[in-house]
Amino acid sequence: MSILETFDASGEEIIRPEQLVSKPDGFPEVLVTGFSRSVTDLATQLPGAVQIDTLRAGMELPIIAVRRSGKTIGVYQSLIGGAASAGLLEEVLAKGAKKVLFYGSCGALDRDLTAGRVMVPTAAFRDEGTSYHYLSASDGDFVDIPTAGRLGELLDEIGVPYLYGKTWTTDAIYRETRTNAARRLKQGCLTVEMECASVMAAAQFRGAEVYQFLYAADSLSGSRWDPRILGRLPAEEKERYLRIALEIAQRLA
Repeated sequence: MSILETFDASGEEIIRPEQLVSKPDGFPEVLVTGFSRSVTDLATQLPGAVQIDTLRAGMELPIIAVRRSGKTIGVYQSLIGGAASAGLLEEVLAKGAKKVLFYGSCGALDRDLTAGRVMVPTAAFRDEGTSYHYLSASDGDFVDIPTAGRLGELLDEIGVPYLYGKTWTTDAIYRETRTNAARRLKQGCLTVEMECASVMAAAQFRGAEVYQFLYAADSLSGSRWDPRILGRLPAEEKERYLRIALEIAQRLA
């Protein structure tokens, strides 16, 4: 049996997130998450921010509550990779979350199109393992993202330039070959990252709303890899992306 045959729609799950996490009263229904500790470090500095819970995934990851126009938004740090990010998503959904907004960096497969704009994925190529446990392989090579249109509307409302496009989700950052990058670009993928297909598949299986926007950090579109700002995002840009995420979450709440 291959990974393409592992989806089991009706089999009983041996371990469920409800067995491992508590469901606190008043847990926020809308959460924001990114893939850097700076996400929660910056959230903690906002007026009135308070830690309301903790996720434990080999380390303690605080969940911070912030107030935006009378609404409570949760903020937590996700972990890099589809399996880890989907596992933490399962846990916040078990705690009571209904809508989760992911944001983070990606590699540009088309540097010119992605420059100066955030990217809203409309579908994610399933070059990872996690999505095949939440959606059948017969559902296709891509996970469609039904929340993309609404996210675009909200970005319009707050005046943030964006681009719709497909993304390539892969488990293997060091096996992004030029051949595969060209194939994905031909299929309409403008970016490459490590989580989108996984979290979107998990969300659809659990009946939750998950949104995601990306910003290009490095570029794979030239004759040589260009690291650009990968791992060196300026502090003011980290703050800006969190502000964008909170503005969106406020409107989703």
